[in-house]
Amino acid sequence: MPMYLNCKTWFSYRYGTYKTKDLVADARKQGVTTLALTNINNTTDTWDFIRACRENDIQPIAGVEIRNGDSFLYLILARNARGFFMLNRFLSEHLHAGKPFPSRPFAACEDLWVIYPLGAADPLSLKPWEKIGVQTGECNKLYRYRDEAYASKFVIRQPVTFRDKIQYNIHRLLQAVDKNTLLSKQDPLLLAAADEVFQTEQQLLQRFSAYPQLITNTRTVMDSCTTIDMDDKTPKTKKTFTGSAAEDKALLRRLALEGMQQRYGSNNAAAEARVDKELAIVDKQQFNAYFLITWDIIRFARERGFFHIGRGSGANSMVAYCLRITDVDPMELDLYFERFLNPHRASPPDFDLDFSWQDRDEITRYVFEKYGREHVCLLGMHSTFQQRAITRELGKVFGLSKTEIDNLVNNPYAAYADDSYQKTIGYYVKEITDFPNHLSIHAGGMLISEEPLYRYMATELPPKGYPTSQIDMHVAEAIGLEKLDILSQRGLGHIKDTLQLVLENKGVAIDIHDISRFKADRQVAANIRQANSIGCFYIESPAMRQLLKKLECDTYLTLVAASSIIRPGVAQSGMMRQYIHRFHHQEEIPYLHEKMKALLEETYGVMVYQEDVIKVAHHFAGLDMAEADVLRRAMSGKYRGNEEMQRIKTRFFDNCKALGYDDAVTQEVWRQIASFAGYSFSKAHSASFAVESYQSLYLKTYYPMEFMVAVINNFGGFYGTELYFQELKKTGARLHAPCVNHSRRLTHIQDKDVYVGFIHIQGLEDGLLLRIENERNHYGSFLNLYDFIERTGAATEQLNILVRVGALRFTGKNKKQLLWEANFLRRRRPEPVPLATGGLFSEQPEVYTLPELYQHPLDDAMDELELLGFSLGNPFDLADDDVRQYPATDDWAPYTGREITLLGYLVTTKPIHTLKGERMFFGTFIDAQGNWIDTVHFPEIAFKYPLSGNGFYRIRGTVIEEYGTYSINVQHMEKVGIKSRR
Repeated sequence: MPMYLNCKTWFSYRYGTYKTKDLVADARKQGVTTLALTNINNTTDTWDFIRACRENDIQPIAGVEIRNGDSFLYLILARNARGFFMLNRFLSEHLHAGKPFPSRPFAACEDLWVIYPLGAADPLSLKPWEKIGVQTGECNKLYRYRDEAYASKFVIRQPVTFRDKIQYNIHRLLQAVDKNTLLSKQDPLLLAAADEVFQTEQQLLQRFSAYPQLITNTRTVMDSCTTIDMDDKTPKTKKTFTGSAAEDKALLRRLALEGMQQRYGSNNAAAEARVDKELAIVDKQQFNAYFLITWDIIRFARERGFFHIGRGSGANSMVAYCLRITDVDPMELDLYFERFLNPHRASPPDFDLDFSWQDRDEITRYVFEKYGREHVCLLGMHSTFQQRAITRELGKVFGLSKTEIDNLVNNPYAAYADDSYQKTIGYYVKEITDFPNHLSIHAGGMLISEEPLYRYMATELPPKGYPTSQIDMHVAEAIGLEKLDILSQRGLGHIKDTLQLVLENKGVAIDIHDISRFKADRQVAANIRQANSIGCFYIESPAMRQLLKKLECDTYLTLVAASSIIRPGVAQSGMMRQYIHRFHHQEEIPYLHEKMKALLEETYGVMVYQEDVIKVAHHFAGLDMAEADVLRRAMSGKYRGNEEMQRIKTRFFDNCKALGYDDAVTQEVWRQIASFAGYSFSKAHSASFAVESYQSLYLKTYYPMEFMVAVINNFGGFYGTELYFQELKKTGARLHAPCVNHSRRLTHIQDKDVYVGFIHIQGLEDGLLLRIENERNHYGSFLNLYDFIERTGAATEQLNILVRVGALRFTGKNKKQLLWEANFLRRRRPEPVPLATGGLFSEQPEVYTLPELYQHPLDDAMDELELLGFSLGNPFDLADDDVRQYPATDDWAPYTGREITLLGYLVTTKPIHTLKGERMFFGTFIDAQGNWIDTVHFPEIAFKYPLSGNGFYRIRGTVIEEYGTYSINVQHMEKVGIKSRR
């Protein structure tokens, strides 16, 4: 019986090389019946390890290898569930504090074993739960411990770190990457020994044949450790919200019924029946507390004036709608609750709650304070090595030059063939790709447990300052911990800030949750149809704007569909093209059966949504809703129960036969379900996106200036800041460069005047920015350059930046005069001065007589380009070309099918690969009038005329039209420079 107390997987980051399942599978081949997992300073894959051991009839032992840096201190093995709890708590406390682990970890513990390396502790000082581990190569050091007093002190410690020579090389490479050193300069003392592999029982027994007591001791330790088992089916999330399951049930029902009356009125029998049905399922599935916890978070957010979007499959729930967790009406959209929760669903559902990026931290803090840090953590995830990154790292390890490394990264298949070093790198890049690299943080997941989290995991404390689980979402789901997603997005920041700006600038308060009014607004509908949606969440990208035009989208339902079929998998499957075609040829749609027409007429016979799969399975084939959702999950690859799936398939065909359908029809319906289910998207999710899109569109339609300022100040959207400033100018706003007497840190609006925020000025120090605002707020506007220097103490370099960006233009002097004066005055007073105190007797500035200093017409634009990253005027003023020779593109129709030459300013590109693996891309440009130019660059053209950064391009190609949208099939392209100031 080989005995292994010290096994690692690739979750010993940059050290171990075994995948968890492979470690257990190899142990099984060696006849191992008990195995300990001891990764370095983490218990990340313990539950995966336990599951794999269970499947291979191996007794698992949960443990950890404790290290301070490269120094191995000891192993800790859990003898039982309490020991695992103590191990995780010990590990977490030290990781949180960032302090070294102690040389002796526990004063007293009967639930753990602590095993030290030979020489780290006096054997006679050991406590009953402590042992010393001896490796196979250390037997010759045991001669001094032959006395009977030492007999029980030692155990066998044969580390297992890798499988074979190749994995040993991977270990060396990972360690070199970790230490940022050349492979040739590695310290061999910091590496694992080459024999840290599984050995046969005969090899181990032979090595320790002179010390049979060690074999007995090792078996005693291993036999004393019981399996840390867990009922995967039992929810581990906090079980009650009020402290009582009965009170939870009553509270949820009361809140749901109150919300139902607010949403639907007091006499809506259908709504009440739906709520009753859902509440029964929620209670049966023990989800009352989960709903109430989510409701409480939303309640807190609303009280704080925060905006949110509840999305994901939770939007299928009428109860969630009544609790205002979501603003998606499931009755309006015919959404099925079973898509969210049903008795057959093996994995727990979750709510996705989006908040503004400005508010998310306060929501997170509230959850931690309410439920306590021993029961709440952020959800971890594992950042992995990907091809480009590991190629670059291995290039450095092997000592390649930057040029060679860049060539490997950008053109790997050609470069790997050059020499042996590069071939070796190419080989190991493939081996290491997808290895875990380090613990990261899930985008928004949180866990709230009933029992202390250490029962299941250790936690770490990343820079965000909140405990973060070492396990990821897949492990959490597998052991019954439901994830709650508290996400952030810039789109909600756009909305929140717009509401505040409209209130300040126009004195208008807007109810942003009046979605029904927004859906019915004709001007909002017109803007959707015209794709006037720049800055609006989810519907501003070039692809989405084209889709809106092709679908002539002006209704909520069409926007919901568009939000679904734009998804990458759907578009690539051809479903999007089929949907658009059927939209324009509705009279030609072939329906398999009248019942299928009734079910899918809204989506023109295409199963756009996952809910469509459920609908067909239920109404056409007679499956109950829960079975239909199992079918939907199975078809999309999210269900693992093959026997259950086969039972449902049999039931599907039997039901169809009993209902009298032709076999060919049944087969075709099944084929379509299989074809569409893998690509279809949650209708509830799309509807949630569409709700936020309508909120953004309403604000953009009626308050476009304030809306664009909010978009700019949130620094988030599909496009860069420059385009949003250009879009702002289209609204009629008067855009002003930064000004020390008017600008603030962020861009702000007064009536129609918009002043660019200081934050956009590259190189401007935060301290000076703060002093400018404080001085102005306390003592009024700056009077002149001298006054500005006296009151802010601005250094020469900072003064030059402000002068060049135009922030001191209130003086009435041109930039060259100001630069001369600023540098002269700064030399007279080289040291910063204290802030002004509003004295009555301020010194008057000297008057200078300067010769006329010429300023080139392009000076302002060039300075803005350098200091802001873009020009505030028309960027085409900088193009080294005569823009008048190119046609305006506000009306493409006359050019359809013709070759045309245009001058475009690059906005964005989208590279893709064809089915043959060739690279091509789609481009988006604007012309001198601000009109959009969409381009298609097929592989030959993309290769022949590559893009070379931002700027102006002369484009020649054929105008093509598809369902009212226009683009240019590019035939030739060249970059145009910018004008010189000479």
